[in-house]
Amino acid sequence: MPRRRTPSSSSSTGSSPAPRNRTPQPVRVRRRSFGDYVKAFLAFVALMGLVVGVPLGLAVTVGWPFPDGAPGLDWLQREITVDTFLSILTVIVWFAWAQFAACVLVEVKAALSGVGVPGRVPGAGPSQLLARQLVAALLLVGATAASLTPGLSQLGHGLEGNQKPSVAAAQQTPGLFAQQQEQAAGAAGALAEQAGRAAARADGASAAHGDTKYYRIQPPEGRHHDSLWEIADRHLGDGRRYHEIFELNKDRVQPDGSKLSEASLIRPGWIMEMPGDARGGELVEMPDEAPDVSEQVRQQIHDYARTGDQAQGSGGAQGGDAHVSLPEQRPAPAPAPSAGQEHTTPAEAGPTAQDGRFGDAFGLPEALLAAPLLAAGLLGALGRRRRQALWQSALGGIGGRRGMEPPTPSGDAQDVHDALLVGADPEGVRLLDRSLRGLAGALAAESRPLPVVYAAWMGGNGDLHLQLAQPAGKPPAPWQVGQDQTFWLLARADAERYEDVDTAAPYPGLVSLGTMDDSRLLLNLESVPGLVSLSGTQADRAAVLASVAAELATNGWSDRMTITLVGFGDDLTPLAPNRIRHLDGFDDLFETMSAETRQRRGALGAAGHDSVLTGRTGPAQHTRWAPHLVLLAAQPSDEDALRLAELAADASRLGIGYLVGTEGAELPGAAWEMEITGEGRLLAPLLGLELEAQLLPAAQQRAVVELFTDADPEHGPGGPGGPTSTPPFLVDISEQGRPAVYARLVGSYEIIGLEAPDGERSAQLHEALALLLLHREGVHPRVLASALWPRGVTPDVRDALLERLRAWLGTDPDGTPRLGTDATGRLTLAQSVVSDLDVLRSLYYEATQGRGVGSRQVRGRLLTDALVLVRGPLLADRPEGRYRWLTHEIVDAQLPLLVADTGLALSEFHLEKDRAEKAIEALNAALRTAPADERLWHELLRATHATGDPDRLHALAADLVGRSGARGLPPRTEALLDELLPTWREGVAAAG
Repeated sequence: MPRRRTPSSSSSTGSSPAPRNRTPQPVRVRRRSFGDYVKAFLAFVALMGLVVGVPLGLAVTVGWPFPDGAPGLDWLQREITVDTFLSILTVIVWFAWAQFAACVLVEVKAALSGVGVPGRVPGAGPSQLLARQLVAALLLVGATAASLTPGLSQLGHGLEGNQKPSVAAAQQTPGLFAQQQEQAAGAAGALAEQAGRAAARADGASAAHGDTKYYRIQPPEGRHHDSLWEIADRHLGDGRRYHEIFELNKDRVQPDGSKLSEASLIRPGWIMEMPGDARGGELVEMPDEAPDVSEQVRQQIHDYARTGDQAQGSGGAQGGDAHVSLPEQRPAPAPAPSAGQEHTTPAEAGPTAQDGRFGDAFGLPEALLAAPLLAAGLLGALGRRRRQALWQSALGGIGGRRGMEPPTPSGDAQDVHDALLVGADPEGVRLLDRSLRGLAGALAAESRPLPVVYAAWMGGNGDLHLQLAQPAGKPPAPWQVGQDQTFWLLARADAERYEDVDTAAPYPGLVSLGTMDDSRLLLNLESVPGLVSLSGTQADRAAVLASVAAELATNGWSDRMTITLVGFGDDLTPLAPNRIRHLDGFDDLFETMSAETRQRRGALGAAGHDSVLTGRTGPAQHTRWAPHLVLLAAQPSDEDALRLAELAADASRLGIGYLVGTEGAELPGAAWEMEITGEGRLLAPLLGLELEAQLLPAAQQRAVVELFTDADPEHGPGGPGGPTSTPPFLVDISEQGRPAVYARLVGSYEIIGLEAPDGERSAQLHEALALLLLHREGVHPRVLASALWPRGVTPDVRDALLERLRAWLGTDPDGTPRLGTDATGRLTLAQSVVSDLDVLRSLYYEATQGRGVGSRQVRGRLLTDALVLVRGPLLADRPEGRYRWLTHEIVDAQLPLLVADTGLALSEFHLEKDRAEKAIEALNAALRTAPADERLWHELLRATHATGDPDRLHALAADLVGRSGARGLPPRTEALLDELLPTWREGVAAAG
């Protein structure tokens, strides 16, 4: 199993470098203006008037509104006078004052105690908002002085009571007073910088004396959590020395009874013994400083020091590597082979031996073959784009008829398209989406918030592991606790029982970074407590960033999302125009993100949420709190990096994430650091990971964009002014063109001209032939293998199938095999092997663009013959569990449009000679295959109107209204009915 490389470090005998605080630190302190004091004075006057003046005024002018004694029954029979109304109004005013006073007390307590979100006074929305604004204005003057107090305590021995360092507290605590937070963070940051300079000037005496130093793990503040990397970075000057802290404390009993076993899993309240050269205001030296901390902490450190002596006496292990935070994997169950499919051993079926995914490449780009979630997202988005183009061209939304066929990719685009077909795992995407939404729905039903998830692991056995930021209790069934309290596990068998639920996507910011062994890591970018930096060469960084952007733009486990790209050379907008936006530089970014950060802070405060996670389980889950992820390929300057760190200080709770590419290893203010190597390894020291990175190199990125651009009806080759497309395979429809093998695909599947294969192989051979018939341009062997064996197959099994298929199809009279290969190695069928879909396309083409253009008689005969071929939907009787590859195809959208076009053309042919009944017969035949095509219904209304029978037209209008249901008729259909039959509404009302 790959491990993180941990370079050894020798102990320093001299003074160590000054510790660097990795927490993002804004250092600017805003001075109070005269206007701030005026606002504070006015707020004080308003508060005094409302809290003190109102009750005094009521007491003086109205007095006590309630009666002196209990009223009798005769009180209810008294006449209601003006005094009665005044008394009632006085009671209401008293209650309103009491509610406002309670709001003021709640807001003052929250502001002074430092809690993130104050309690909500029932029914006091506007009153509490007014109290909040007045209290904020009043306390604003004292915010800076108050914020300096915890910072000063950190210069001494502020370990008592689990107090967090002031910089992290100022930046990470989600508060309602945004301006107050920013100023507190600025003051604390400036103070921390001064403390760092003072420590740098100090000599190395602390490393020389024999006193032992300890650090107490701080509790989480907001969504920021302590880590060994950050502790080593602050107090040892180098985060890579975290393994020294790990070795000093490994397997020692902590105050809560547990032990440190993995470097990435530490808990608040744990004690860490530090190396002798550690320094900083948060450390405690024993025994010198023991009297300066609380009795409880002193006793905990004393007890922990004894465990260190015991560990040394027992010869504890030294020099070991930190364990990778991989979830424990359960053995994968051996899958039962489907009927007609060859059995594969577990070793053959494993991901490392699957030919359909990881076998010989045949020239396909391996990067996409090894990215199943990315490939599935791109393939699904491309299919939706192509279907949209078909409907737009059919309805005349784009100038001119584009034809039924999308452009056939070639060159790199063809290879990339085949790689998407081979590598895609749509079933994995579906299970991931349903599992996450099911978890969110179950937590909402229990009135529990969503836990903060740092990462998701998809195991080779299909299990899903969520790695939490901190323990969140027992998960709802069927989820279960994983290897410890910070892992939630869902077995694949349980995930397959989930169904679609109407719940917002809880973790849309999850994105694949790479694999380790059989597990795929998805990092939750929006949960990162600050900036994430990515170092490496420009080409390597660009490949990682492009992969991240493409997967975020097209993934199937999100609803809405904004992805802002800065410094990207190639435009990725065609992948998802509604999600991706490009910005020119950092100035535009700061202007945009500063405004959005303020807006999100205010929206969360007004809604009473502490983070977007609580908002996603509320009543507005589908319309708000969508993530905004910013990817920066451009190298920021130090000043820009600090500004970014300031923006990202509490971005995680706002649903905003930043991934920044950098040339060097250091990025000021970065919370997590990653490095991409030239060998494709993604190193994340803070996470303790070394992954096989998921990449989208520049050539493949351009090919992917080309696929989407060509599918766009506005810009593709078939767009306005482009040529009308020709079917990829035209059949000789003359008597001399009779095929040797004829397959009926439209309707039930039948083959004429071949003997039926043996029973065990028949279904598989029929499926392979259908795939080849639907792709006359050729099918890559790996595409065919992945279609027939979605979970993978070995090369020998695939080659055996191809030999059987060749033998079954046979040869033409001249000895040419009916199954051959082209120059690129793709499988192609001979022209003597034909399907009814090929004939249908050829007949329509000849009738509308070939011989039928110059001869009306030929056009009518060809269109009639074409419509006779339509016997039902495509492959109507296909067996259960097979032909799943059709979900990647658009032929299910092409066939109804082709049939509708044929019916419309034949109807027009008959109406030219006033044969309305013949036109109606042709349209009804087309509607049996394309019942949702609005064009057919419009033409049927016109043909029925041409019969001159109003009762028949009324009946058709009533049928249309009944079919439309609660949605009602489309506007264009209503307009046509108003033109043909103005009284249609009366007839429908009478019939209904």
